[in-house]
Amino acid sequence: MGLQVSDIIPKEEIALEDLNGKIIAVDAFNVLYQFITTIRQADGNPLMDSHGNVTSHLSGIFYRTTNMLSMGIKPVFVFDGKAPEMKLKTQEARIALKKEAIERFETAETMEERAKYASRTARLTSEMIAETKELLSALGIPYVQAPSEGEAQASYMVGKGDAWAVGSQDYDSLLFGATRLIQNLTLSKTRRLPSGAVVAITPQLIELKKVLAALEITRDQLISLGILVGTDYNPKGVMGIGQKTALKIIKQHKSLADAIEEIRKTKPVEFDWKPIYELFKKPSVTDDYKLKFEKIDRDKVKKILTRHDFSEERIDSAIDKVYDIKKKKSQKDLKKFF
Repeated sequence: MGLQVSDIIPKEEIALEDLNGKIIAVDAFNVLYQFITTIRQADGNPLMDSHGNVTSHLSGIFYRTTNMLSMGIKPVFVFDGKAPEMKLKTQEARIALKKEAIERFETAETMEERAKYASRTARLTSEMIAETKELLSALGIPYVQAPSEGEAQASYMVGKGDAWAVGSQDYDSLLFGATRLIQNLTLSKTRRLPSGAVVAITPQLIELKKVLAALEITRDQLISLGILVGTDYNPKGVMGIGQKTALKIIKQHKSLADAIEEIRKTKPVEFDWKPIYELFKKPSVTDDYKLKFEKIDRDKVKKILTRHDFSEERIDSAIDKVYDIKKKKSQKDLKKFF
């Protein structure tokens, strides 16, 4: 679910072209769930090959990633490692909700009902993760295995200057200290609303320094605000305290400890805030990675995707687009030089 602070966070709309030449540390699990949730058939089921294997994740990785490459963007996918102990209860609750959603999806009598529950049934398996890494390697795109939270590792890489921004739909990377966050990076260009209307989707840039300046708080206070609202480690936060109220409370007190003490006079606080705060301040990360971009191995990409019934013609078309645009850019730069 991620941190719910969208109402108070300033954003700037940008174009994919604005990210030309920039390395983006993409939260792999975040986008993979996005793909298997949104890339579906008309009946609500995910895309599948003739053997019944889900292929939504491969479709998303291939077509959206080659689109980024054609724009000159250099994505690096960062995969989650072992989840912190504090997150286990959240994962258990999500599994229970998913099981209920699957039951409702399977018994739904109308397409509308199936569509309603379809996105809640998304499941990412170890086989899907392994195949995603295989496809990324064939596309010449590096990936990083985080020791724990992918967003924490991606934020660390941005902080080191190894990447320009984190690519994710969630705001958690801001709490982990990412200086920049790009949302909607891997979404389709349009989205159909329940009403039937189609709206445009554009990438949005969120800069930590502008967030802190606009809210008139420090990063430590932003972490405190997030804990009051609710994170993956305390999903419900403090009952009855939303984004704007949390911001007001944090500004009124010198520390989260003082704020919690005051809140407890009128409301129950059913979590230990200290380990959550410490996790955002000192997450488990690694320097054991190399960001080396290679040429696309066309034959290997075809081997991976055609075994899942992908069109060889469409594979070639997407890869050709990457190299055609790179060639045109190279020629344009050469003309500038002379």
